[in-house]
Amino acid sequence: LCGDLKMQVPFLFSLLCLQVIKCKAAVLWEANKPFSIEEVEVAPPKQHEVRIKIMAAGVCRSDDHVITGALVMPFPVILGHEAAGVVESVGQGVTSIKPGDKVIPLFVPQCGECKTCLNTRGNLCSATDLGTNAGLMPDGTTRFTCKGKAVYHFLGTSTFTEYTVVPESAVAKIDSAAPLEKVCLIGCGFSTGYGAALQTAKVEPGSTCAVFGLGGVGLSVVMGCKAAGASRIIAVDINKDKFATAKELGATDCINPRDFKKPIQEVLMEMTGEGVDYSFEVIGRTDTMSAALASCQRNYGVSVIVGVPPAAQNITFNPMLLFTGRSWKGSVFGGWKSKDAVPKLVADYMKKKFVLDPLITHTLPWTKINEGFDLLRTGK
Repeated sequence: LCGDLKMQVPFLFSLLCLQVIKCKAAVLWEANKPFSIEEVEVAPPKQHEVRIKIMAAGVCRSDDHVITGALVMPFPVILGHEAAGVVESVGQGVTSIKPGDKVIPLFVPQCGECKTCLNTRGNLCSATDLGTNAGLMPDGTTRFTCKGKAVYHFLGTSTFTEYTVVPESAVAKIDSAAPLEKVCLIGCGFSTGYGAALQTAKVEPGSTCAVFGLGGVGLSVVMGCKAAGASRIIAVDINKDKFATAKELGATDCINPRDFKKPIQEVLMEMTGEGVDYSFEVIGRTDTMSAALASCQRNYGVSVIVGVPPAAQNITFNPMLLFTGRSWKGSVFGGWKSKDAVPKLVADYMKKKFVLDPLITHTLPWTKINEGFDLLRTGK
């Protein structure tokens, strides 16, 4: 009997944990409106799901795209996808994570079974919500309720809440000593930019790079180019206040397109002779995507789209730009296979192989999330 009881106690304990949690969340009820801090109900994790207590989250332009309507999502929704937290409970069948683990949610999951996960060249797992915008868990339901209404998820993560539920394939266990208020940036911004240079473009030592946009992701691209050994890194932004940080992180030149009467791609051509070896668009505008492509060396230049493209907009460009040999690539989450790479990136941070502090401009209580987005929109 005692032996049977010992076997049952952990099971009974887990059942007691798996209850609905009432907590606070920043709910977006409709586009072009501020977040509303609401009490929400967070359902227990189902099979192969994990419930996380969010300890720190970053604001990202991709979240703001939903607010402005540039990225179409169903409402109401809990946004946020760049965060770190502690596992509160796990559903049946979860083997890689346990309660108490420090984790980073992954907006690009890694199921390990789909065609992309099994291919060494890809990282956009078929289980991702990116591009589908369904706002639901894999079983087609949501774990959030507010005022009796179902609330949608965002990119399978929804981190602007005290508690969230994610699939096991969309969470990475990290070093228990890692400072969550720093490494939360590895959940999106840093990894996306750093990997765009190292993983997607594969920047080579001695090469010349141009980075369009010096937000957190763009600055992470600068860091990636420097880590790869680029000899010249030209930072491009209309906000001169970004230049000092860009130079601190490795930029050799900083230019403002508004200081010139000619297109920025012509300026870059003149600065480099034949154009840069690698260019990165880290803004999410179609005009700068075209300019970044045109600024590359015409035969072997590589341009990478890192910024999220606006919905319902197309690019018109001269096909000769590609015919001569340039390559145009996209990069989601820096090309990293998330579940494998995130723990390693956290370990590299702990070994001081790169810094994160320069990317953190403000630290606010999460109830001031609307102020955080105001700072984002004003370039601060």
